[in-house]
Amino acid sequence: MPPNAYPLRRFYPLNGSKSGAGAFMRIHRHWRDVPSEGRGAVVAIGNFDGVHLGHQAVISDARRIARAAGAPLAVLTFEPHPRQVLGRADGPFRLTPFRIKLREIAELGVDILYLLRFDLNLAALPADEFIDRLLVGGLGVSHVVVGYDFAFGRGRGGNFALLQKHAEAGGYRVSQVSVAGSDHGIYSASEARARLTTGDVAGAAQILGRPWEFEGRVQHGERRGHQLGFATANLSVAGMLHPALGVYALWAGLRSGAGGGLEWWPAVANLGRRPTFGENEVLLEVHILDFDGDLYGQRLRARFVARVRPEQRFDGLDALKAQIARDSARAREILSADNIPESVSGATKSTTESAAR
Repeated sequence: MPPNAYPLRRFYPLNGSKSGAGAFMRIHRHWRDVPSEGRGAVVAIGNFDGVHLGHQAVISDARRIARAAGAPLAVLTFEPHPRQVLGRADGPFRLTPFRIKLREIAELGVDILYLLRFDLNLAALPADEFIDRLLVGGLGVSHVVVGYDFAFGRGRGGNFALLQKHAEAGGYRVSQVSVAGSDHGIYSASEARARLTTGDVAGAAQILGRPWEFEGRVQHGERRGHQLGFATANLSVAGMLHPALGVYALWAGLRSGAGGGLEWWPAVANLGRRPTFGENEVLLEVHILDFDGDLYGQRLRARFVARVRPEQRFDGLDALKAQIARDSARAREILSADNIPESVSGATKSTTESAAR
């Protein structure tokens, strides 16, 4: 495997990839000394937090141009997010943490990812030098594709017009993708965050083009779920953007053994502080329907489909147990009407589909 290359399977199962079996996305973490195979690409540039439908339109246009020209398709993005470095983040805001963002970009058939470290030195680089030194001198871009509101360089001094001004001398072409949206408004990360934080995960999915997803490693808990007859896989959401507290219907993604493919299971989850037990830490407690197994230490992906109800306090364990049973039934009903992921386990798929009949 070439250096700096990451198989798509590392980030996302190939059966859902738009790149084709056996494809991989090469990752370059520096813009200097890029090898010849990493130059000459058609490059979509942006932060792409959320990789929402507007971002997908930019990358899709770059893919169309790249395929027509027989050139590699590349995405240039930054890590950490510039808002974090420049002190503009008022609390958690990222729709797609690092791992999920890379997986979603890879899913779009990208050949090369320029993953540049954003620091104060890069923030201070004037826009014309960003073009001449980084895009032209460092990456040797053949075509640059940006969104309607793209800005770059020190003080956000660069824009599409400046890219056009330097294009002839830099030996590249440049395109701008117009605003993308629906009858409900433009696709924007800020609107997706707003819907998510009010618990409207279905509304956020309309902007993202897929269910919003959280991923984490299953940790040990108090085993209260076992005592209640509803075992849970517990994930910490500390320091992360998350939906409003409450109970959600979701798909839980698990690897089927070492090196196995991803299987999606129907699940119901409580995102909250567990007021019945006087707890304060926000925790995601996922009860996977029809599943029996030890998940401690495993990574779990949670795709949120719909909010079942807000978080509430119960007078006793019997009342809580009865409500969990009702929540589980409601989650199964919701998921039976949702698009079942292709990689859902056969037994679970049969159970879920039968619930819809």
